[in-house]
Amino acid sequence: MKTVVKKTIFLLFAGVSVLLLLITGIQYKNRYCFQRQLADKVLRFHVLAESDSAYDQQMKLMVRDEIGAMLAEQLDGIDSLAACEKKVAALLPQIERTAEETLRKAGCTAAVTASLEQADFPVKRYGDYTFPAGSYEALRVKIGEGEGQNWWCVMYPNMCFADSVYEEVGDQEEEALRRVLSGEEYEAVLAAGDYQVKFKYLTFLNRLLQ
Repeated sequence: MKTVVKKTIFLLFAGVSVLLLLITGIQYKNRYCFQRQLADKVLRFHVLAESDSAYDQQMKLMVRDEIGAMLAEQLDGIDSLAACEKKVAALLPQIERTAEETLRKAGCTAAVTASLEQADFPVKRYGDYTFPAGSYEALRVKIGEGEGQNWWCVMYPNMCFADSVYEEVGDQEEEALRRVLSGEEYEAVLAAGDYQVKFKYLTFLNRLLQ
């Protein structure tokens, strides 16, 4: 009798383990698919500092502010990702000049490169919105060797330049995000931003996955 009970318990735990592995695989696939869908609809803005020194970090923020002010004006009225990418690509020389002029005024001699490219980003929160980690297209502005802590935001739809206040999401930014994302995608980036598989009836599994 004890042997039967032990076998039953073993089979039960084995079954639960296999189920959890399958669920984890589904979650990973769904998160990856969601991140790729999101990446196809946004353009990010990425500024890399020369180093982690207080001075170089200050230079990074100065460059961010000057480029941000310029782009806020240049991108006003842009209503599609393709148009934003095209405009930013044409502005790359001006972006580099703006950054270098800003640095020179502060006595910094570092070179600056600006490019549109794919880059890996960690999870990023903007107010109540969370963008999952993954590869996104970005305007990358690198100061010197770009080995210091970096700064980034979402350039399209505009979550960067609202009233020159970074990373504060107001009604205008919320509406822009709603226009770009599907209803499901919009809900997925709200609050926790964790795109998970949820079970309607086996609710105890939802607790196990958290």
